[in-house]
Amino acid sequence: MVMGPSCGLILADLGADVIKIEPLPEGDNTRRLQGSGAGFFPTFNRNKRSVALNLRMPAGLEFAKRLIKRADVVTENFRPGVDNPGLIYCSLKGFLSGPYEHRAALDEVVQMMGGLAYMTGPPGRPLRAGASVNDIMGGMFAAIGILAALHERERTGHGQFVKSALFESNMFLVAQHMTQYAVTGKPAAPMPARLSAWAVYDVFDTGDGQQVFVGVVTDTQWRAFCAEFDMPALLSDPALVSNAQRVMARERFMPILRELFLGLSRAEIVHRCEKAQLPFAPITKPEELFDDPHLACPGAMVEVTLADGRTCPVPALPIEMKGRRFGLRHDVPRVGQHSTTIAEELGYEQPRIDQLVTEGVLGPKRRDA
Repeated sequence: MVMGPSCGLILADLGADVIKIEPLPEGDNTRRLQGSGAGFFPTFNRNKRSVALNLRMPAGLEFAKRLIKRADVVTENFRPGVDNPGLIYCSLKGFLSGPYEHRAALDEVVQMMGGLAYMTGPPGRPLRAGASVNDIMGGMFAAIGILAALHERERTGHGQFVKSALFESNMFLVAQHMTQYAVTGKPAAPMPARLSAWAVYDVFDTGDGQQVFVGVVTDTQWRAFCAEFDMPALLSDPALVSNAQRVMARERFMPILRELFLGLSRAEIVHRCEKAQLPFAPITKPEELFDDPHLACPGAMVEVTLADGRTCPVPALPIEMKGRRFGLRHDVPRVGQHSTTIAEELGYEQPRIDQLVTEGVLGPKRRDA
């Protein structure tokens, strides 16, 4: 629902002609998701063309094989064939090869079994991350593998099988906590209960009922922080000179900082932190990001059309090349919007296209908008 579409989105945004095969008559199931899945389809399916196809019918399967024969890459769960020796076949799974490879998986499943949920929630309360992190990262690694395979094909002339998975993506995220145990001999504590490596690395309440994160991660930043927020006593304290000393003295000076921030508005804290070049972040809800001034910069957002006809800006691919971002070439497609156009590109004559539509193999019969 997310991993495969995110892989295709990355390749499409980078300029590939990505064709999404959807089932007739209603199309991809994510078009109809509610609740936390309501944003899946419009977020991950721009810049793609849609073919609505009945793969259970021989003529539908033949159409798909004809399409695959001229493709560079296929991302699906079908077995790779011999019709196209240069084909790069990418399978996006729950697990890579091993004892678990035939298990069903979801992002939440691998977060729970892979330590990420344990690290995210407070002790005894495992909590999934607040986004589909493994789905999206699995799609990213799939795209990276595909690009590497395309590069190798330039040298060898041969395609290959590429596989990306949720569980291994999750383990890539959690690796730092595994290695921490190997280095220190002590289990990594869940993030809400961890002993931070930095003395000031916290969310603070502000005087106007907001919250802000502030980090002070070097001795230089500590001096800048104390100067900007007029804390000469802390700056001159010999027991707080180094970060290591401050980590051990958090119980003594953190109440002072919390009281300080309660006397200031969030806007004032943000202004001072930016002035002192300190790491900071106002705590922001997703719906508030539509008004973020950085996302208002040209190219930062891509406007797509929702199922009900309204338009909505969504974040662009987080890459900049030659000073430009990657924008919109194709709006989020309607179900089968490009079916007949792609049939023509594959060499089907119009009478045969009409027949496929009438028989319920291909559809609906629409030209490009």
